[in-house]
Amino acid sequence: MISTDPDVDPRRCAVGLACAAEALTSGHEVEVFFASHAVQLLQGQFIDGLDSRVGMPSGTCRTMMESLIAGAKIACSTGSQAVVGVTPENADEVLMVTDGLVWSGPPGVVAMSAAADVVLSF
Repeated sequence: MISTDPDVDPRRCAVGLACAAEALTSGHEVEVFFASHAVQLLQGQFIDGLDSRVGMPSGTCRTMMESLIAGAKIACSTGSQAVVGVTPENADEVLMVTDGLVWSGPPGVVAMSAAADVVLSF
């Protein structure tokens, strides 16, 4: 789960993306739940601005996110998305991923965590 506000600690968010992408590359089944203001990481415009804030080469965070979208189960907090103005109805206009995106809340986080062998939280 990534729930850190990227405006407060963008580096921690980038590390979370990097760990999830590495787990996927290493052949693990990966599920990532984005909650609180970390749901902004699912926005293409937001993720494109993250590299400069964390000292990574341009496109690095987008590449990691695209890797996760292609190979991991992605879930997000419906309530947290609403706080930043995103709903299932306008998601296609804002988010990098909508196909297969699971909209949930605490029950989704608990279910994903309970089913996992390993849980990392950033």
